[in-house]
Amino acid sequence: MNRRTFLTAITSSLAATQLAGPAYASASPSGSTAGHYEVVARFWGAMPTGVTVSRRGRVFVNFPRWGDDVPFTVAELRGGKPVAYPNAEVNRQDASDLAGHLQSVQSVVVDGADRLWILDTGSPLFAGSSYGGPKLVAVDLRTDRIVRTILFPPEVVPANSYPNDVRFDLRRGAQGTAFITDSGGSNGIIVVDLATGRSWRRLTGHPSTLPDKQFLPIIDGQPFMVRPAGGEPTYYETGSDGIALSADGTRLYYCPLSSRRLHSVSTDALADPDAEVAATVENLGFKPMADGLESDDKGRLYGGDLEHNAIWRRNPNGTYRTLAQGTDLNWIDTLSVASDRHLYATANQLDRLAPFHEGQDLRRKPYLLVRLPIDAGPVRLV
Repeated sequence: MNRRTFLTAITSSLAATQLAGPAYASASPSGSTAGHYEVVARFWGAMPTGVTVSRRGRVFVNFPRWGDDVPFTVAELRGGKPVAYPNAEVNRQDASDLAGHLQSVQSVVVDGADRLWILDTGSPLFAGSSYGGPKLVAVDLRTDRIVRTILFPPEVVPANSYPNDVRFDLRRGAQGTAFITDSGGSNGIIVVDLATGRSWRRLTGHPSTLPDKQFLPIIDGQPFMVRPAGGEPTYYETGSDGIALSADGTRLYYCPLSSRRLHSVSTDALADPDAEVAATVENLGFKPMADGLESDDKGRLYGGDLEHNAIWRRNPNGTYRTLAQGTDLNWIDTLSVASDRHLYATANQLDRLAPFHEGQDLRRKPYLLVRLPIDAGPVRLV
């Protein structure tokens, strides 16, 4: 089953959930079996995907509208609770004003200039997007006001696309360049010139962005497949998802979700719509099955090992090290290196969703935001 079919299946099987307790908790002991990490936040409502942290330590998260009860799709943790950010009105889903409201946000990222960028898929309930829905929205963290909205045209983000995660190099171009993975449609990388708002696609349908056919991971001791109620199981096949920039900005790392492969590509080639980009792709070999990726200023990569409830680090020489492992690190989704020299990560139990378990939603709240200390800071290309 491809990502589009799977995502559609979620909408018919997710039960709406309500806040059933405190949405935030301070650091507390974890279920760690290897390495040290602490639970920063517990979420009792909708499942989160993205997390990012500003230079001053402000923490932002997002909740895509996948079928849970999502009163706001972007939030800041304030005073121990998630609060709609930048305000409740812009978080109000409004089909009559797609460009002016956040429809279903998949990722939030603070750039090197300490602005919050919001990546809106424009596709609540995975129903497909229309022009005005898929967009990048910039918020000035000094004023908490939206200062830029970049809309993606349908030829760049077709209705069946799914903009997933984003990274920024503010040195490239007059005001910087954004790189986005597309997990839907024909997969690929989307590039955005932040000065002009122009965007284009690269590596669409390239083997490095596609899922492995008949990929069969083992999660929670069971073969991980799409298992509809009353139907035959099918393979979970999702393409380009995780994304990270090298410390010097010359390479973009990315990976299909349904694979154990890691690739990189020249950012010079991506940023030139006429360059021969495929020739610059490098296969970096094995990595654990991971959703999101992250990098630090020492040239190391991070990701979740979805098959072993763990978080790993890849060194510049290609060796891997497990940093943390625990029973509550179930489906590490997004990772973010912060100025406090910690790695933050969401654990949202995506593999326990009903489409994987014959219609039974096996998620057990709360969902977690965790962090662990690392001897490095974030990549800031400014």
